[in-house]
This record gives sequence, C-alpha cells and structure tokens, in this order.
Amino acid sequence: MLAALIGALAGALITKFAGRAPNGSGARHAVWSTSSVLSGFTPMLWASLAVWVVFSLYWEIAATSAAPVERRESAVSRAVHVTLVSIGQLLVFFGIPGLRARFVPASMVLAAAALAIQLLFLVLAVWSRRILGRNWSGAIAATEGQQLVRAGPYRSLRHPIYTALLGMYACSALISGEIHALVGLVLLVAAYWRKVRLEEQHLASHFGPSYREYRDATWGAVPGLF
Repeated sequence: MLAALIGALAGALITKFAGRAPNGSGARHAVWSTSSVLSGFTPMLWASLAVWVVFSLYWEIAATSAAPVERRESAVSRAVHVTLVSIGQLLVFFGIPGLRARFVPASMVLAAAALAIQLLFLVLAVWSRRILGRNWSGAIAATEGQQLVRAGPYRSLRHPIYTALLGMYACSALISGEIHALVGLVLLVAAYWRKVRLEEQHLASHFGPSYREYRDATWGAVPGLF
C-alpha cells in the first residue's frame, strides 16, 4: 500500500546523500531540493511513517490468506483509486514549495497525541482485517465463498478498515501540520469516499436484501456522519 511512499522517500534520501559529494551547482541544487522536501520530517513524523510501514508489512502478509477473487472491479477503476491514494500519501508526508504554511501550530503535545491516536486506529485496522479474514480483498471484488461479516467492529460500521485508514492519515496530517498534508488528506478522503460508494453498490448487488438490511442498521465509515 505504501510502496510509492517508501520508494519516494528512499529515492529522496539517496539523492540527498549522493548529492553531498560533488561540488557542482547541480549537486548543490539537488541537496537543496531534497532538503526542502524533507525539512518537515520531525521525529514525530518519522515515527508516524514507521507506524505506516508496520501497517503495510502486516497488510502484505495478511493478504496472502485472502480467498481467491472470482470477479473484480475494472482495471481503470482500480487505477483511479491507486493513483489518488498514492498522490495523497506523498502529499501527507512530503513538503511542496508554496504548501509549507501550517494549518495547526507546531506542538509536541499535539503531535504526541496524534501519534497515540494513530496507534489506536492501527489496532482498529488490524482487528477489522482479522475479523474479515478470507473475505477481504484489496480491490472491489467478489471472492470465493464470500460472506457478509457482522462481527466485531462490523456490528456498527460497514467499513471499519476505511475508518481506520482515514483516521491514521488524519493523524499523520496533524503531525505534519503543513498545508500539503491537509491537501493530501482531502485527496485520500475523496479516494475512499469514491471506493465506499462503489463497494456499497457491489455488496448490495452481491448480497441483495440482507445487505440492504445491514446497511440500514449500521454506519458506513464515520459514526454520526456516514
């Protein structure tokens, strides 16, 4: 999930350290550019990124136990989602000239609180994934033997994994505190709002009246709002 983010970060670090050796203006420009991009990486933001790396590794391992997919969304639809999420992820963490102003004041207390809440959302994501079991799929899809899960967090929320993901992204954006992170969060909300709407249509078609009954009795992803 975070392959693009981790790859971009690795590339930025390589550019930064490789650019220190030569004395040419191009090298100095590369160092300046990379330094400006990474200048917002406080220890708390590094810790937030580490939480995402742990999450991503767990998700990749858990995906190996998912049931085979029988039918999935189109490649174009999946590409739209992945593109929006990838851009949003990069914007949450990496500073962009013109978008470095702060939307919240720099505060160690605020950052620490956001990191603690991010860990709670991580627990919700892992719990939800374990409850979903083989019924999980990264893309919108019908899986072999798919069941309508109503246990654990699914008693109250139809999409608790998305709740957890957006909560984690919001926490990372708060830890950054810069406008580019807020723009990234807006993109991520749009990406998952789109996916939720498409997934709701798919599940209603797949499970019929039982899903519509379930939908009427639960919240989608944000209690009190949707």
